[in-house]
Amino acid sequence: MKKANIEYLDFEIDKLTRSIENVQTGDSFQTDVRHLLKVDLKSVTKKQGWLFDWKEELAYDLREVYKLTIKENLSIIQGLISIQVKEDHIFLSLIESAPFNIGKKKVYYGVPGNLVAFACKLSFQKGFDGFVSFYAKTRLIEHYKKELLANHIGGNTMVINTTAAKALIEKYFKE
Repeated sequence: MKKANIEYLDFEIDKLTRSIENVQTGDSFQTDVRHLLKVDLKSVTKKQGWLFDWKEELAYDLREVYKLTIKENLSIIQGLISIQVKEDHIFLSLIESAPFNIGKKKVYYGVPGNLVAFACKLSFQKGFDGFVSFYAKTRLIEHYKKELLANHIGGNTMVINTTAAKALIEKYFKE
């Protein structure tokens, strides 16, 4: 049984988009979110530029890891999220954009926002009214309040409530 350490998240919301958006063309692409499988681990290694050990993350008890892909290209992972289903909400353990979606030369905007919106959607599906929480690095608390409409409830704890969750879901998963 593997026990997790506290992770303070430091993902940045680059742009809230409709699904994900190509930086160069402005074209939007519909996404798909599915469980990360062991077979996927060979494409998300530190050697390939990923910052976190996703094999280790997948091994944690009580956590679920999901991959974000473009619907027309399910083989290329755009980003990853690790969540934990708590008693009354979804807890974000870890989020990471693919190395090619970080920095000034990123290919797509909207990956982190898309992953957070997915967690909100999952929260509604589990009967938690969209509630999602996470621990933020101190320097990003104001960023999450502004971009995700998350509430800072003390220490490093952030909460996305029903209203904010609905807004994110509407933005990313409008069908």
